[in-house]
Amino acid sequence: MLKASLTKKLLHFTLELNLRADNQIVVLWGPSGAGKTTVLQCLAGLLNPGSGFIKLGHRTLYSSEKNIFVPARHRNIGYVFQDYFLFPHMTVRQNVLYGLKNKKRELRDSSINPLELLDSFDVGHLIDRYPGQLSGGEKQRVALARALVVQPDLLLLDEPFSALDKNTKLSLRKEVKKLHRQWQIPFILVSHDEEDAKYLGDVIISLEKGRLKDESLQYPDYIPDYYNRELLNVSS
Repeated sequence: MLKASLTKKLLHFTLELNLRADNQIVVLWGPSGAGKTTVLQCLAGLLNPGSGFIKLGHRTLYSSEKNIFVPARHRNIGYVFQDYFLFPHMTVRQNVLYGLKNKKRELRDSSINPLELLDSFDVGHLIDRYPGQLSGGEKQRVALARALVVQPDLLLLDEPFSALDKNTKLSLRKEVKKLHRQWQIPFILVSHDEEDAKYLGDVIISLEKGRLKDESLQYPDYIPDYYNRELLNVSS
């Protein structure tokens, strides 16, 4: 379970957010500049919040009151960046295995083979290629495999479909849903696309200028009830 209460002063506004996620997909939805990516960076340990706390499972990753700040490399959080941040001088194999070199904690499941993980994403045949030789959809699958190979306790995804064509986007949205059911960890996904938010979100948090926005979103009929979605609408 993830619990966080964050305050972060930005250039034009102050981010204020309370966040809780069990094994759910929580979508941070809203326009560009609303503070969505800042939330991910604070959770990942790439930014130091101004005040508050972040707890993941039984660990406190950040507490302004207790003067705790766990560095990003020790948080065991997977992060898929908007532009994927694959190392251009490394092959697909080297990119995926990179995270394991700096792994400080025991893996929960030692039976997971990193290279087989690539096969499950249908990019195993690209193992010796470089990022410059991959399509957008292939890069995204490799980035997901790299983030998951370390068996994180939390997965962060920043606009994961923004650079993809429509057909690839629809396919990968389904893959993310399937991945979530398999891994059973919290996913925090940033999007400015209302359709992505509705399809993927078990909980949708609408942000505007760093605060929760009071706005009602209706789920389309094609979304099955068994996803157990709830919409969080809290006025600022």
